[in-house]
Amino acid sequence: MIGRRRKVRIETERMTLRPPTHSDFRPWTALRASSADFLKPWEPAWADDHLSRKAFTNRVYWAQRAQAAGSAVPLFLVRREDEVLLGAITLDNVRRGPAQSGTLGYWIGRPFARQGYMREAIDAVVHHAFVLADLSRIEAACLPENAASRGVLEKCGFKYEGVAQSYLQINGRWRNHVLYANLRSDRRGRTETG
Repeated sequence: MIGRRRKVRIETERMTLRPPTHSDFRPWTALRASSADFLKPWEPAWADDHLSRKAFTNRVYWAQRAQAAGSAVPLFLVRREDEVLLGAITLDNVRRGPAQSGTLGYWIGRPFARQGYMREAIDAVVHHAFVLADLSRIEAACLPENAASRGVLEKCGFKYEGVAQSYLQINGRWRNHVLYANLRSDRRGRTETG
């Protein structure tokens, strides 16, 4: 099961994907603050205390509880050569039983975008989910106009499945999202993304 016996730590070619710790507060805050204009168009509205130590501490405690319960695998992307925080990826809403599925969410700091880091992270988390965690389906959603996110999902083997109406509130508005999924045993072939 995901995380019940030990913390998930994934090594990729250039990164270590590991759970957030309290000592990540300063690098996380600095990266989120410097990338705010880059991230905010694609994310739910940030709370007034989004970058506060208390909010980050709550985030770390949530990550620990969720991983221990097997309901999520929240990971920070840390470049191995210099220990720089690049972004984060979370396999969330893990459902067992007949579903054996989870939902993927991710973000990357502006200075590290379009360098292949997120593709590397998604590939590693998908491998972990299918091979080690025995999931069958991973879902992801993004705004239709988020070409970068759509592109990385497609490069990682996710296929377009449709549109979810009023899926999430982004910048205070309910927004439609395009839905993607990656299946452990995918026999669907290529799908058109419209």
